[in-house]
Amino acid sequence: MASYFILYKPFGVLTQFTGEGPTLASLGAFPREVYPVGRLDKDSEGLLLITDDKVLNHHLLNPRFGHQRTYYAQVEGIPTPEALKQLRAGVTINVDGKDYKTKPALAKILEPAPVLPERNPPIRYRAAIPDTWIELTLIEGKNRQVRKMTAAVGFPTLRLVRFSMEKINISGMQSGDILELDEKTVYHQLGLTGFAKTGASQAKGRNNPR
Repeated sequence: MASYFILYKPFGVLTQFTGEGPTLASLGAFPREVYPVGRLDKDSEGLLLITDDKVLNHHLLNPRFGHQRTYYAQVEGIPTPEALKQLRAGVTINVDGKDYKTKPALAKILEPAPVLPERNPPIRYRAAIPDTWIELTLIEGKNRQVRKMTAAVGFPTLRLVRFSMEKINISGMQSGDILELDEKTVYHQLGLTGFAKTGASQAKGRNNPR
């Protein structure tokens, strides 16, 4: 039976179990076979799904199966309506040395600001420069995409928290918290009820080519 954990990854922790510096192994004892689905940069925080379910991993990482990821980004300045419109329509960013136009997204200013655990260390405070929290919902996950998108419209990201994947979220969790979920809950909250057997069959077919 597969294992499923959701983690509120703290700032400064690497999304891996081995290596130098703080890693996921420093946050708790996980089963030997599990691994993170996707990544969060060292300087990003928030939701991370950890599992040994290879079918689910394939589905969530395959660009063909877009699923919603919602991020809270604290940006420098106050985004204009035009900047938010650009984020929604798609902006051009650099991906692997090439120009790439992001897919349409949801973008809005968060008022009031979200209630989140304090970051350690906190972002640098500058009284002369205001900051704003925005919510961005994407259906893709290019490397450092949110940071590149906000910078492209003139509002660099100061702090970035992944809040949810579909209906799985970190509401009420503290930085470093770990919750174990069952397969039914995970698939239901990801909108994949009934997917498991189909996905497993497809994976089996790929492993046994004609």
